[in-house]
Amino acid sequence: PGVVEIADAGSATRFVYRGTADTLAAALEGADVSRTLRAARAAEITALRLGPDEWLVFGSPSRMSVARMLLVQAQAAGTASVVDISDRNFAITIAGPRAADLLASGCPLDFDPASFPVGMCTRTIFGKAEVVLWRMGADKFRLEAGRSFAPYVTGLLDVSLRGLPPRA
Repeated sequence: PGVVEIADAGSATRFVYRGTADTLAAALEGADVSRTLRAARAAEITALRLGPDEWLVFGSPSRMSVARMLLVQAQAAGTASVVDISDRNFAITIAGPRAADLLASGCPLDFDPASFPVGMCTRTIFGKAEVVLWRMGADKFRLEAGRSFAPYVTGLLDVSLRGLPPRA
């Protein structure tokens, strides 16, 4: 309480892109999307590289329309796959000096900045739910999960927050 703020990340258009980094970079105005398990931002669009050829791409609907159009053209050429998951996921931000401690209560990752630095993203679990985590800042994370897991994930965060021991 007071050491962590959990907030709705707001509405966003989201899609999973599977293809080449060069095609995605061109659609995102030259953003460096080449680093695996890292986030890239350009023109208010974020791309989280979750695997060798997989990105979770999200942003405001107005900004995403041009990028999506370019990627759908690549899909039509047979060089990419673009799947809209805007209604599938929910997203929250978790921020504050104890944000990493709160996430560690339900996630097996090491949140030390040397192991999970700002800009890193990954697919993992929180409790029993598959989630995507992105470290947006030293004390700020974005968590995405399937919408059907929202009550479970937010409930587990609430219980964990109430049980968070004082920092030594």
